[in-house]
Amino acid sequence: MQSNASLEYDYSVAKLFTYTTILFGFLGMLIGTLIASQLAFPELNYMFGEYGTFSRLRPLHTNIVIFGFTLSGVFATFYYVGQRVLKVSMAESPFLMTIGKIHFWLYFVGALVGVITLAMGFSASKEYAELEWPIDVVIVIVWVLWGVSIFGLIGIRREKALYISLWYYIACFLGIAMLYLFNNMEVPTYFVAGGIGSVMHSVSMYSGTNDALVQWWYGHNAVAFGFTVPIVAMVYYYLPKESGQAVYSYKLSLLSFWGLMFVYLWAGSHHLLWSTVPDWMQTMGSIFSVVLILPSWGSAINMLLTMKGEWNQLTENPLIKFMVLASTFYMLSTLEGPIQAIKSVNAIAHFTDWIPGHVHDGTLGWVSFMIMAALFHMAPRMFKREIFSKKLMETQFWLQTTAVVLYFTSMWIAGITQGMMWRAVDEYGNLMYSFIDTVTVLHPYYAIRALAGLLYLTGFVMFAYNMYKTITASKRLEEEPQFRSPMAA
Repeated sequence: MQSNASLEYDYSVAKLFTYTTILFGFLGMLIGTLIASQLAFPELNYMFGEYGTFSRLRPLHTNIVIFGFTLSGVFATFYYVGQRVLKVSMAESPFLMTIGKIHFWLYFVGALVGVITLAMGFSASKEYAELEWPIDVVIVIVWVLWGVSIFGLIGIRREKALYISLWYYIACFLGIAMLYLFNNMEVPTYFVAGGIGSVMHSVSMYSGTNDALVQWWYGHNAVAFGFTVPIVAMVYYYLPKESGQAVYSYKLSLLSFWGLMFVYLWAGSHHLLWSTVPDWMQTMGSIFSVVLILPSWGSAINMLLTMKGEWNQLTENPLIKFMVLASTFYMLSTLEGPIQAIKSVNAIAHFTDWIPGHVHDGTLGWVSFMIMAALFHMAPRMFKREIFSKKLMETQFWLQTTAVVLYFTSMWIAGITQGMMWRAVDEYGNLMYSFIDTVTVLHPYYAIRALAGLLYLTGFVMFAYNMYKTITASKRLEEEPQFRSPMAA
């Protein structure tokens, strides 16, 4: 065993996941920009035959962003943060190093197979759970391997106290393990269709309303334990490390943690308001969604108050900008979601473009900003080089911030317009507008969303280029930076 003073962390697995974060981020956002453009300009659906249609590309976009970009970012940051807060190196355990490498390669191959099968049209037809059962099995194995890495590192730690970020990573592991297993209980159609089905294609073991309930218990909590909990883990580590400030309140972090753990699991039925789901269950989903504001804002306020007295760092360090604005978008998104879950509001919002507007101010403003900031912070410490260009990072920040604002404001307007037009009736009780009337009115907002997607994608290309140049050509560092990440002008 090495002493703390001479401890050399091994970032080989973290580096591998960093590369896939950038790869899948670009691929997912490229497809997202294309499908946003298809909604504004339908003729773009026919560029690549059946493989280029919105219906084929949309599941590719969501799965690549969720299981490719976001999960790679979660894994990359865990293999970096885990070692540092536990004061132990992966290199000290050949077993854990082997598990980490198998974890990466099985994940990468499984993700590529998932991309190919979705592109070919293989789908289980459940939102955020489209991957067919053989790939689900691979995902379960990948997840178990990550669990071995988490608890293996904890088992050989030198630091006895578990820092709050680790609590959130553990919650991510346990939450998604439970959700994924239960929602993906499925049977190949070959066995339920008298031999005329397919071994590759499957149907859910649940049916009707039960299937919908399990699906949205999973769907909403995949957002909770994939897009919220591990990203909070990142902020609690990277913001104090980059700013040199202690977390404002450790007690508030624990209170918010247990609040999220208890409340989030009960909010999924708000996706099924005005459906055949029992009224009491719909009401429960609405109530818990509104209560969810408390632990969510508890985390966000804790992050922002960590910068108390140090707001000057916002003007000096673009990395702090990314993290503070990510926390702000988190506050916005976690207020907007509960508002949409109120039944009277949901009557207007349901099925409209306000919903993807809400999803994307969270994913683009909160998740992506935080993952990119985390990788920027890690780069000088993993590759022993300063960040290539501060100016490029500043440009990327303002470009992507503009993109997010354009995206969610255009979708707010589009969604509320849709909801009001669908409900409008004349004095005889007849609908005043046809469906195509709403499509025509919304065209400018769809064009704005496509432009926002293009701007955000351009910003991500800047990020990828900055990371590439940092890794390959930037000035070498003699010693690891203590707090603020060094960057060339």
